[in-house]
Amino acid sequence: MNGPTDLQRRLTSASPREASPRNGVLVQLKLMVMLIAMIAVALPLASQMATFAQEPQTAALSGVWHPLVGSGGAYEWTVGDDKHPLETTIVGKEDVDGKAGYWLETVLTNPKAGELYYKALMVVTDGGVVSTRTIVQRPGQGPMEMDTNKTAPAQRTRPIDMRAQADLVGTETITVPAGTFTCEHYRAKDGSSDVWVSDKISPWGLVKTQNKTSSMVLTKVITDAQDRITGTPQKFDPAQRRDRRGQQPQ
Repeated sequence: MNGPTDLQRRLTSASPREASPRNGVLVQLKLMVMLIAMIAVALPLASQMATFAQEPQTAALSGVWHPLVGSGGAYEWTVGDDKHPLETTIVGKEDVDGKAGYWLETVLTNPKAGELYYKALMVVTDGGVVSTRTIVQRPGQGPMEMDTNKTAPAQRTRPIDMRAQADLVGTETITVPAGTFTCEHYRAKDGSSDVWVSDKISPWGLVKTQNKTSSMVLTKVITDAQDRITGTPQKFDPAQRRDRRGQQPQ
């Protein structure tokens, strides 16, 4: 029998409280936090979910923001020996103080725990792309809206265009599971990561990204995305979450 993978050891070797039937959901939440940071919307979730998920390691690379409602991509995300399917799409548009806001939704699938949905209302400002609202729906539960006011705007902001933080390596034609794309290949100025972007892919242009510990490749171009979050979001209450945990049988 194969032993646990590197990612499983990092995410499941916490306290005995986490070693429970709920562990699959906890692991999935941690994976989601790691992923969303990678595509620029994680910090509001990470800060508020700290009551039941340890803050994980994150990556800082984003992409080139050009949202199109209904468009996005499915990816295979690899961390160590683990591979995880995920989707990131634009599922709606609404006005935010006179500016266009786009709902960026991410779906992370875990074979044991089901699908975890996360969406953020993203608005372009002078400082970059800002998450103004965030909603999470865990398997078997109703959606929860996080309080973005508890996170400083600078922590909720990502560059609209990562190319200012990277050097152009060149234009390359690469083949990934979704097909063959002509991409601009950029490398972070500190040499820590590479990204291949195409204007054919919404919302971040990501075709492939790679660093020393993880990688992500496009497996499918999505053109008919629909909102996967159902029900009326309730405000997230950390105190209520702690009370609920305390009532569970030991």
